[in-house]
Amino acid sequence: MGTLIISDLHLGSRSGADVLRRAELRAPLLEALADADRLVLLGDVLELRHGPLRDAMTAARPFFEDLGRALGGRELLITAGNHDHALIEPWLVRRAEQGVPLPLEVEQLLEPAEASPMLEQIAEWASPARVRVAYPGLWLRPDVYATHGHYLDCHLTVPTLERLSMGVMSRVLGRPAEAFADVDDYEAVGAPAFAWRDAVARSGRAGHLLNGVTTDGAWHALRKDARRSGGGARAKLQRRALVSGFPLAVAALNRAGLGPLRSDISSGELRRAGLEAMCEVAARLDLGDAYVVFGHTHRAGPLAGDRAEEWRPGSTNGTAESGARLVNTGCWTYARVFLTPTAGESPYWPGTCVLIEDSGPPQLKRMLLDRSLEELSPPRA
Repeated sequence: MGTLIISDLHLGSRSGADVLRRAELRAPLLEALADADRLVLLGDVLELRHGPLRDAMTAARPFFEDLGRALGGRELLITAGNHDHALIEPWLVRRAEQGVPLPLEVEQLLEPAEASPMLEQIAEWASPARVRVAYPGLWLRPDVYATHGHYLDCHLTVPTLERLSMGVMSRVLGRPAEAFADVDDYEAVGAPAFAWRDAVARSGRAGHLLNGVTTDGAWHALRKDARRSGGGARAKLQRRALVSGFPLAVAALNRAGLGPLRSDISSGELRRAGLEAMCEVAARLDLGDAYVVFGHTHRAGPLAGDRAEEWRPGSTNGTAESGARLVNTGCWTYARVFLTPTAGESPYWPGTCVLIEDSGPPQLKRMLLDRSLEELSPPRA
């Protein structure tokens, strides 16, 4: 028995990438809950950037109803990420309207009705499970802290759209990330950017730039293997222009004060930069040498073959004996650009969870290794 943690479900994804929308793919998770005391949904549970909230809620309802039946009277803990920050936004707004609020801690525990009408509705669907809300994370043991991980975008050196949004907001507000010291600093920069993107999708479907299609396409084009792939003359010219112009664009962003950013977006750099940024967050939030379980990057780990020191890179004294011990939950989304035909070969293969028992390190469990790439791919419309 113990606590199961999953992250990045993105229920309601416009592309159909949210594998837990499909009953046959959520069955392994529901079966695993028989041996768990509680389940934690660690953010980006809903995809609220692809279209109106009602669409995501409709898509998510069968999952939560199945979850409630599987959990019975046991506990379901939900936290918010960057793609579903609107789940917690009403509570953040109310607390600011009731006088000068106390500083945000690394753990706020709330009842669903306190947090937002959306979470109150989700709690009804998930009945008889006992639903609580935590933000921006929660302590699962004295030495295990879990959070979605979206704060890492403030320190990331990879020029993602999210990282650029944080850079712009930091400049506008005059709150540089290198001076951050608490949760309020991260929320002051992140919440306005999240609210704007949520508002764009509120009344209709978001365009490819905001829903990630453009970003995934650009990442694919910049990879070395993609540069060698086929395609017509026009496609090759477009790839060549993107590859040659990308370092120049990154240099311009650095000159504009949005960095430090790097033009290396290889798989290794994506992993390294994400881990380094998350360790920076852990240090600034004073999490000590706890195990820090997070999602957000969709890259599970540490896995066999990973360099152990990369998962503990931010020690304050330059050794591996201090600093956070990182564990990433992976995701439950199908992203073809990150996957290969061999099951589990890619660290982005969906279906990973983390098990926290009464003692010992967190354990990664990969639940969909028996499914083929074709079985995971979204059904054709």
